[in-house]
Amino acid sequence: MTIPGFPHLRKRLFARMMSGGSQGCCDDALTEQHKQRLFAGMRGDVIEIGPGGGANLQYMKGRDVHWIGIEPNPFMNTYLMAEAARLGIRPDLRTGFAEHLLVPDACADWVISTRVLCSVTDQTTALREVLRVLRPGGRFVFIEHVAAQGGALRTVQNVIAPAWRAISDGCHPNRETWAVIESAGFSALDLKHYRMDAPIFGPHIAGIGVK
Repeated sequence: MTIPGFPHLRKRLFARMMSGGSQGCCDDALTEQHKQRLFAGMRGDVIEIGPGGGANLQYMKGRDVHWIGIEPNPFMNTYLMAEAARLGIRPDLRTGFAEHLLVPDACADWVISTRVLCSVTDQTTALREVLRVLRPGGRFVFIEHVAAQGGALRTVQNVIAPAWRAISDGCHPNRETWAVIESAGFSALDLKHYRMDAPIFGPHIAGIGVK
């Protein structure tokens, strides 16, 4: 039985919970180092899929970028706009989904995804869209939490996955996202595994894919 209005309430509550910087509220020092490295040199037309509350906007400040955010949860927008105002950034924020980016082909120099591919409906389709909107030589920058590669943690991730998705706006704690990125068709790929000191979603990947 579906409770009327419950999906919207869940999205609203998730946005409120993540409003302390969105994905950035979970960043540790190592993730911060990866972001500094991956976002270095970013300029031009930038599309961020699932920007949430605007955790990555701080890296756009002072750069020559045209930033477009495509966010599926409209309840995040208030928090992102407040963060943009704090930073003095004028964002181009749109409602949409990673699997169907309503922008032209080859319109972006960079696409950003941080802890987004865990919750998209179809990772393969989302990455096909990333490649479609990137210009030749454009870069896909990603930081994603992923499945543990075996052991007790992987078992726990598998067991709690249904409940985790229900309370975390569709997030899957046990996706082998690295394999999907590796097979997506990037001409060059720099992908590193690392581990945050966090339960359930500690295993991460970070990297850049070049079209």
